[in-house]
Amino acid sequence: MKKSAILNNLYQSKNRGRKKLAVLIDPDEQGDAGHLGRLIEKCVAHGVDLFFVGGSLVTSSDQGEIIKRLKAMSDIPVVLFPGNHMHLDEGADAVLLLSLISGRNPDYLIGQHVLAAPFLKKSNMEILPTGYILVGNDRNTTVAYISNSLPIPPDKIPIAICTAMAGEMMGLRLIYLDAGSGAHEPVTSEMIRKVRDSIDIPLIVGGGLNTVGKIEKALAAGADMIVIGNGIEKGHNLLDEAMTLLKTYNKKLDID
Repeated sequence: MKKSAILNNLYQSKNRGRKKLAVLIDPDEQGDAGHLGRLIEKCVAHGVDLFFVGGSLVTSSDQGEIIKRLKAMSDIPVVLFPGNHMHLDEGADAVLLLSLISGRNPDYLIGQHVLAAPFLKKSNMEILPTGYILVGNDRNTTVAYISNSLPIPPDKIPIAICTAMAGEMMGLRLIYLDAGSGAHEPVTSEMIRKVRDSIDIPLIVGGGLNTVGKIEKALAAGADMIVIGNGIEKGHNLLDEAMTLLKTYNKKLDID
């Protein structure tokens, strides 16, 4: 039986109304070792909850070394965000076993999972079964191109709701609404709110959260965890502002 510490923690936080933040590290976007080291130190100082490592298209051979560096420099759990079964690395603590339930490409609904299963069965990684829902008007994001899947348009909220409910009914333990890495616009507050109201499992929201204002809207709408990646590089104070917002939000719960 696989350990379930990370999943249990996400459920406990969700049930208490506490918010979490994950930093997504794309191996293809990393510069020199000094840059990564400074980012890790910053995340540790601010108390980031999780590191996500991966992306839709990982061409770099540095993923394993990045994971080792993360583990050596911090106690923050490292969770794989794999684009396919070739992106697995048992040096991580856990893996988001992503099923692209918004698409109709069988390879990303179950095919890649079949290929990954023998490796995951033997590993010590915690498995996080996740319903991945791609949202947005931009059909040219990397994830849309690689997965050959159309995102759910922002105005098709009933489709997103029913997709999330179906994922929960199928036994998936998390739902991830994603506008895609580098998206110009995040998932709308209305979609987050209505999906949140339709499911009982934790809701992760990422993509396009490149300002503290967008992050605040996602949290207020009901995201249990937000994921920021490219925004950290473009907005030098984004992580600082996001963690300050998160701590203020959670502190209010403690006072209440």
